[in-house]
Amino acid sequence: MGRYIIRRTLFAIPTLVVISLIIFAILDLAPGDPTGQLPLTIPAEVRENIRESLGLNDPFLIKWLKWMQLMFINEPLNAIDSIFNTCIGDCASRDRIISWSSRAPAIDIIMQRLPQTLWVLGLAFVLGTLIAIPIGVISAYKQYSAFDNIGTFVTMVGYSAPTFFTGLLAIVIFSVWLGWFPSFYTTTHVIDWTSWDSIWFQFEQMVMPVTVLTLFNAAVLSRFTRASMLDNLNEDYVRTARAKGLVEPKVVITHVMRNSLIPVVTLLALSVPGIFAGAIITEQIFRINGIGALLITAIGQSDVPMVQTLTFIFAVLIVLFNLIADVTYGLLDPRIRYD
Repeated sequence: MGRYIIRRTLFAIPTLVVISLIIFAILDLAPGDPTGQLPLTIPAEVRENIRESLGLNDPFLIKWLKWMQLMFINEPLNAIDSIFNTCIGDCASRDRIISWSSRAPAIDIIMQRLPQTLWVLGLAFVLGTLIAIPIGVISAYKQYSAFDNIGTFVTMVGYSAPTFFTGLLAIVIFSVWLGWFPSFYTTTHVIDWTSWDSIWFQFEQMVMPVTVLTLFNAAVLSRFTRASMLDNLNEDYVRTARAKGLVEPKVVITHVMRNSLIPVVTLLALSVPGIFAGAIITEQIFRINGIGALLITAIGQSDVPMVQTLTFIFAVLIVLFNLIADVTYGLLDPRIRYD
């Protein structure tokens, strides 16, 4: 197992290098220039000096190598310094990836937005998983029962209805008509854990976006779980376990569900990076100032460094959680060997 993890980690390095090249090349060729946001009264030579100072006139390979240094060396060192409150090397002269629109380090802006995204998407992901797996297991075990039919109907509605529809419907019903919850998420609210009013306000503004995303996540995951359980319930090893006299809960949970979770783990591993990427549509509907809204804003403002940074971080998370999923396969299924 250890050697497999080391091999996959070493293989991930050239993979990320190629991904970074593709991301940088696409966005570098895309239309957009930081001087385009400047007033028209600024002389052409001043604009050219600005482009020169930002390195926009450098050859493509030089720009990519500089960006690689910032992303793979400077930013990780800054993260280590902030975590351990240290300073590795000359911190004062260390360059950063600067956002064109805000003129601030891109990573710092992302870290400011990340808690808003994790509050909503993280909680929705956890609740959706806790709800979906039991529903999928019971629906498969009691196939065509009333529970299975109701669960199938609800999950199909949740999967078919887009989040922009369910989100707007929730705002109209529970905010406009009933007045139970605020229609928009107040991102400036800082939770005071000693104040019940502050905690309750945070709960109220999270109910609708979390519910909308939980319904969608649970609908997708429960269908995968049910289908995987049905594939394994009639296998020979299940009949053998029952013939040996094992009680039914042990057969279903220990044998069937364990093997059925392998494709579910794949779906979960690919969904986790989406938590950090942000639910772009849901964040726009409920005015959540998270990562998804940041990406949309950066694209609209042609903020290439911010879009490059966000996209590459998403790629790193996908590679990382694919590795975690592969390792989890061996824990769920003893037949899988890595040596």
